Amino acid sequence: MTAQIAEAQAPESAAAEDTPKLPELGPDEGGWTSVIRPHEGILNLHLGELWRYRDLIMLFVWRDFVALYKQTVFGPAWHLITPLITTFAYNIVFGKIARLPTDGAPQFLFYMIGTVVWAFYSGCLVATSATFTGNAGLFGKVYFPRLAIPIATVISHLVKFGIQFVFFLIFLAIFAARGASVSPNSAVLLTPVLLLLLAMFGLGGGIIVSSATTRYRDLSFLVGFGVQLLMYATPVIYPTSLVPEAWRWIARWNPLSPIMETFRYAFLGAGVFNPIWLLYSAACALVLLFVGLVLFHRVERTFMDTV
Repeated sequence: MTAQIAEAQAPESAAAEDTPKLPELGPDEGGWTSVIRPHEGILNLHLGELWRYRDLIMLFVWRDFVALYKQTVFGPAWHLITPLITTFAYNIVFGKIARLPTDGAPQFLFYMIGTVVWAFYSGCLVATSATFTGNAGLFGKVYFPRLAIPIATVISHLVKFGIQFVFFLIFLAIFAARGASVSPNSAVLLTPVLLLLLAMFGLGGGIIVSSATTRYRDLSFLVGFGVQLLMYATPVIYPTSLVPEAWRWIARWNPLSPIMETFRYAFLGAGVFNPIWLLYSAACALVLLFVGLVLFHRVERTFMDTV
């Protein structure tokens, strides 16, 4: 009887010996797919997570870019129609009626580049300011880096800017072929830097407002109004040279003014290019973005209790 039991157990023992044993990995050896840790500090922003979620960011970009004009007659053509109509309106009101000077540049191109550049900044600011209130339902269902949505918003507006800017370059080539007074220069090489600064201003300001609106909803109503007022304090529809000397300090200390002036100087040959003031804009953009990231990181941990 004992021999029969031993024979029955023998195959099972042999099979157990032939089965390879999986190594036991600890958390330090990569044994876990996800590790939940307490927050180390307010300056630990975990920006590395954004690279791991880059596919999700691209999905958000596609959503923001396509869903906006879904089921419309003209579709993405609105990206071209909107700046064109705005430019014509500015050209009539400020160019023909008010007769504001444009530093020798063609009025149509002067207002068009201002419209396109300002639309990129204001679009980033307004859209990112609704990050928490507009995506509360999504944030409450699944985890992903909350910063992915405002970054995707900035990228989608960058795509929109690219389409509109190509449209502007076509008009620039037409005016240049007809002998208009335009003189693009080597400052056009600063275009990526200028776009980066505008994106930093839009993202930094937007996430600061979005963090504050989790408690103070009134700010969401003031964003659009504040952006409109800021446009008149920035040389978008007028050159800095038009501002009286007594008030010119406002335009000079506005960190967006050097960016607008550099854009016009680079592509139209009008305006003022001052590297010192451009460095001042870069410093302001870095400070604003850093403050926005710290505040955003602090609010995202508890915003579901207040939003």
